[in-house]
This record gives sequence, structure tokens and C-alpha cells, in this order.
Amino acid sequence: MNKTVLALVLAVCAATAGAADYKIDSAHTNARFAIDHFNTSTNVGGFYGIEGGLQFDAAKRTGSIDVRVPMKNLQTGSDAFTHHLKSADLFNAEKFPEMRFVSSKFHFSGNRVTAVDGQLTLLGQTHPVRFAAQKFNCYESPMLKTQVCGGDFTATIDRTQWGMNYLVDAGMTKNVTLTLQVEAAKQ
Repeated sequence: MNKTVLALVLAVCAATAGAADYKIDSAHTNARFAIDHFNTSTNVGGFYGIEGGLQFDAAKRTGSIDVRVPMKNLQTGSDAFTHHLKSADLFNAEKFPEMRFVSSKFHFSGNRVTAVDGQLTLLGQTHPVRFAAQKFNCYESPMLKTQVCGGDFTATIDRTQWGMNYLVDAGMTKNVTLTLQVEAAKQ
């Protein structure tokens, strides 16, 4: 290996050496949605049992996240409503058992995480989404005996971009607010 290639390899290794790996804590992570229901109320639901990982380097102000959301774990508080949401009308959980968000960039203001850009895959389609950070923090967990990082993130998407068109023609909004609450433990 020539000296130029070796120097490049060492530079790449040094650039990623400070990033720590974190595993999503499924007990403290969830994804929720809220959608206006014909200007009367707001329908809500949540996904639990989320898996994935986070890399974060506060000193270099970099991060990445990969979150896998199992459709089978959708809950609304109503068995009938949950069953309908999982049907082919909406999330089509049988054909598309997972929703996934993979980040492409963390945004910072000073040392504070302000947003995360990435790709959201839903119903077999992938489109860009920016999640705004409502808060983000790292702390030493007294229970896990390791550093935990996480935060609350929100985005509003047009569900029709992913082909979720149910009741749009009848006047139901296209816009859905997504909230992702994440905690991940350093490995």
C-alpha cells in the first residue's frame, strides 16, 4: 500500500474514531402520529418495540441514527381502530411490516442538536424528512451504568407522498405529525 493511500485510510479512521455507538432502548423509545380527523378531533396512535442504533460525537458535532419501527406493534387504545390502521387502507402492515428512518445529517446550533435529516421508508417508498429536535441530551444513566443519549423529534409529512391516500378525496388532511422519542445506551 502506498503512503498516500495509507494516509487516507488513517485519516478516515481518525475522523470516525470519536463517534460512539449506542443501541436503541426499546423501553424508552416510541414513534407516534397525530392526524386531524375532519376538523373535529385528532386521531393518534403509537408504535413500540422500536429497534436500531445511534452514533454520536458531541465534540465533532456529528451523529447518525437508524430506527426500525415494527408495524405489528401499532397501538391506539381501540382494537378496531388499530386493526383498520394496520389494514391495506393505511399502513398495510402485512405487506410492509416495517417503517424505517435512516439519517443523513445531524444539524447543530453551537453544541445543541436542532434537527436530523434523513430518509423515511413507509409503504415501500422512501422520501426525505427533517425531524426537528425538541430536545436532545446525553447523560450518565445510574441504572444502565453507561451514557445514554436521546431526545424528542417532530416532523410533519404529507402522507400521500408515500401513497397513503385513504379518505383524502373525502376531505381528510394529508398532513400527519410524527413524533419520535428516542433513548439509546452507549455500547
